[in-house]
Amino acid sequence: MNGPRAAADAYAHAALTRESYPMKTLDVNGVELATVDRGAGVPVVLVHGFPLDHTMWDAQVEALARAYRVIAPDLRGFGRSGVTEGRVTIEQFADDLAALLDGLGVDERVVLCGQSMGGYVAWQFWRKYAPRLRALVLCDTRAVGDTPEAARGRLETADRVLREGPAPLAEAMLPKLLPESSRKKNPHVADSLRRVILAADPRGIAAAARGMAERPDVTALLGQIRCPTLVLVGRLDRISTPDEMRAIADAIPGSRFVPIAEAGHMSPMENPDAVSAAMLGFLAESL
Repeated sequence: MNGPRAAADAYAHAALTRESYPMKTLDVNGVELATVDRGAGVPVVLVHGFPLDHTMWDAQVEALARAYRVIAPDLRGFGRSGVTEGRVTIEQFADDLAALLDGLGVDERVVLCGQSMGGYVAWQFWRKYAPRLRALVLCDTRAVGDTPEAARGRLETADRVLREGPAPLAEAMLPKLLPESSRKKNPHVADSLRRVILAADPRGIAAAARGMAERPDVTALLGQIRCPTLVLVGRLDRISTPDEMRAIADAIPGSRFVPIAEAGHMSPMENPDAVSAAMLGFLAESL
């Protein structure tokens, strides 16, 4: 079963079964990080977007853990993980992932999948820890850095969230994360996103927003990636558009590009069956 109805069913199911995803907590680089760690086999690390947590990957955890060891952390400042105030760089998130893998005893190469901000983390993990990578999955993300205007917007967002809490951010972001058609057809997805954003610690949101504002442009480095790479994008994504994601795929030697129907920026949630199937097919052929 595919499409919007499948998305709603998957997230209704996830809401009922979330306690079946116990989380481990490890002291990593001076902060406690919480992570799902399920299944066995080749490790697949799922890195969430901003300002979300590991639950955006619920459907993929369920699908992939049947054949792989799935590790889905809450990044520093989000979900059940500890918070660092001020600014957290994208490089720090990548360093946290490397230390988390050490703490979990993962000494083999991993598949790293990042969505949106998680994709920014994936670029930095590749840049610093390429020998630890078996493959990359880049989902609804960008390689370019922020324009000065966009960077200023992130800094303003950080200040506003600290003053007013995450509610204004949730209302501003939802129309960008989900196209109108998806919000109407997938109310469970919209509700899930809203709940997660409203529950986020304003300090964590602000620190990540400031870090994203200064993230580096990695476009010129894409041709140096040598591990198998899957590039996924919702056909209706207005943040990281299909054209932009196709250009990323074209720049990475031998990568595979898969557009996801009936999905915007949150394709793993909007059309979870299609995203999981694309990932499983890619892993079966690439590992």
